[in-house]
Amino acid sequence: MGWSFKVHGGIALAMSATALLLALLSWVPGMTLSLTNVDWLAVVVLMLPVVLAAGVRVLLTGSDKKTLWRAFWCLPGRLQATLGVLFISGFALFFMGMSNDTRQQTEMIKDGRYYVFDMTTSKRAVVEVPRSQYEKVAREDQRPMFAGFTWLCAVSAFGVFTAGELRRADARSGSVDAAT
Repeated sequence: MGWSFKVHGGIALAMSATALLLALLSWVPGMTLSLTNVDWLAVVVLMLPVVLAAGVRVLLTGSDKKTLWRAFWCLPGRLQATLGVLFISGFALFFMGMSNDTRQQTEMIKDGRYYVFDMTTSKRAVVEVPRSQYEKVAREDQRPMFAGFTWLCAVSAFGVFTAGELRRADARSGSVDAAT
């Protein structure tokens, strides 16, 4: 596998592991990761090129799912385990985060006052809440986002590493065919 595949896959793995850590931290009581809308935009802007490039690399292989899966089994065992843990953890945490029965979403902080969008009554409205309630709602909002980023980056790393493995195998079989 070429160095560019290793670097690209390593970046995707690092992003996935970081997002998993943040997702797990959002479950710790009292821990609030205060990401504003601008911060979320920065996360998406940084993640988007990695994910899109991984998709392009997979498409350029021209392989089907079965071939990609076979290439995955040719990867080193530790890498397979890491990808599997990140994929399953991201998937599980995403659905655990989505399954909470919160009917509130963070709205804004203005002049030291905390507001959430409340959907508990038939009259949906923005209401002021204490800081502790706002932090609780913010944690619950962030859980599925971080878990989704974990899963998406793990899938990207899978795609990059399997594409690299397929390219390595193609280059090797091409040199064998040329020698005969």
